[in-house]
Amino acid sequence: MSGERIKNNKRWDTKKLTVLAMLTALAFLVALIRIPTGLFILRYEAKDVVIVIGGFLFGPLAVVAMSVVLSLLEMLLLSDTGWFGFMMNVIATCSFAGTAAVIYKFRRTLGGAAIALAAGIVVNVPVMLLWNYLIVPIFTPHIAREQVVGMLVPVFLPFNLIKGGLNAALTMIVYKPIRTALDKSRLLPVSANSTAKSAKLNIGALIVSVFVLITCVLLILTWRGVIFSDDNGNANDYYYEYADNYGDGD
Repeated sequence: MSGERIKNNKRWDTKKLTVLAMLTALAFLVALIRIPTGLFILRYEAKDVVIVIGGFLFGPLAVVAMSVVLSLLEMLLLSDTGWFGFMMNVIATCSFAGTAAVIYKFRRTLGGAAIALAAGIVVNVPVMLLWNYLIVPIFTPHIAREQVVGMLVPVFLPFNLIKGGLNAALTMIVYKPIRTALDKSRLLPVSANSTAKSAKLNIGALIVSVFVLITCVLLILTWRGVIFSDDNGNANDYYYEYADNYGDGD
């Protein structure tokens, strides 16, 4: 009996590593799509959605592992921000996806997923405000700490709120299809499939998620001045005012 159990555990470990590798590769492909937000030099990437799914399936340690590997790949292949970008990516992902994974681990229901994602946003926003305040002046010396303080509320705060809303909404929309595909491929153990309630498609949750997604997109378009623009300027103008005085960081 113990030999069979060891054999099953080894088989599950192999499947787990396979799924984590697949999700990390998918997150890297998603990270190739970078959407300008009009807020400072910040761009939105949906990679955290894939990492949250990995965390929901395998727990917070999976989030840390995927985040470190993905951020390292981005630093080497995509980004020009070096260790600064690597560190900020790991902090941002772990504070959001890691928090969500910890809570969902103890409450594997649809409501638990919603609470977990909301908690991820609540933790991520102040964490990123703090780290932007501490780190940005060090890696971008042309921007003084006073300028960073001036950008915390009009730039970094809305960016992280919008990013969190987009990530949460997208996770609620795509988690079920991805999980179903993994179930059909027999890449998840029976124990992971036992929480059927959390895996069922919920039309109400889907509608709310789509509404949040559309709201976040409209906010981005508004801040970029694409819609509802007026003579009062937008976040892009705020950034360019700093860029004219202190450089744009390129």
